[in-house]
Amino acid sequence: MAASGIIDHFIAPACEDDVHILFQDDAILLINKPSGLLSLSGKNPLNRDSVHFRLVHGQPGVSPAFPLARLPHRLDFGTSGMMVVGLNEHATAHLNKQFQAGTVQKRYTAMLEGWVPDDEGVISAPIAKDKSQFPLVKICDSTGKAATSRFRVINRMSQPRRSLVQFTPVTGRTHQLRIHSLSIGHPILGCDLYHSATSQQLADRLLLHAGDLYFEHPTTGEPCHGHCASPF
Repeated sequence: MAASGIIDHFIAPACEDDVHILFQDDAILLINKPSGLLSLSGKNPLNRDSVHFRLVHGQPGVSPAFPLARLPHRLDFGTSGMMVVGLNEHATAHLNKQFQAGTVQKRYTAMLEGWVPDDEGVISAPIAKDKSQFPLVKICDSTGKAATSRFRVINRMSQPRRSLVQFTPVTGRTHQLRIHSLSIGHPILGCDLYHSATSQQLADRLLLHAGDLYFEHPTTGEPCHGHCASPF
């Protein structure tokens, strides 16, 4: 059951890719989440597999179990890349406060349809829930919450025309980068929710990757930078 009594019938297909641990100490993990894996298990028992489930129970032959692992943030089902995980109560609480305060900086790589004309810029468009089309959101000046995304074009490619872009979200609204990309006429390739007539068919996954995460280590207080190279 989803918000407002709307039933969510989504069943996640099996994800054969592993969750890879990039860094580990007594307080945190830095991991690479594969595209096509839920961050948290769903209420439907068919959606049990998730990043959290695999960390708590272990991945045979890949990683040990971390029974106290908690996720202070999430990535969408189709998004791949960097996540930080708390391994004890103190670390999780400290990381939660950082995300809630907006002091954690995130950078994403995305492949957009067409050639984005400006080399860099800012997208400011308020985002609201679309109650008639759950789980979609919409751009709405009257009811939306302020949302801002900075972008920089890394490369423009041909056949078909597409743009490799680095995004730095200033705010953290649901589906922000996906709907902001669509709002400027350049949807993210492979996106099943916010797309043009052709963009969804141009990739077999959502081409959105969380590449960089900047935060404060919950134990030492030192600045940390987690990096995970984009697979596209």
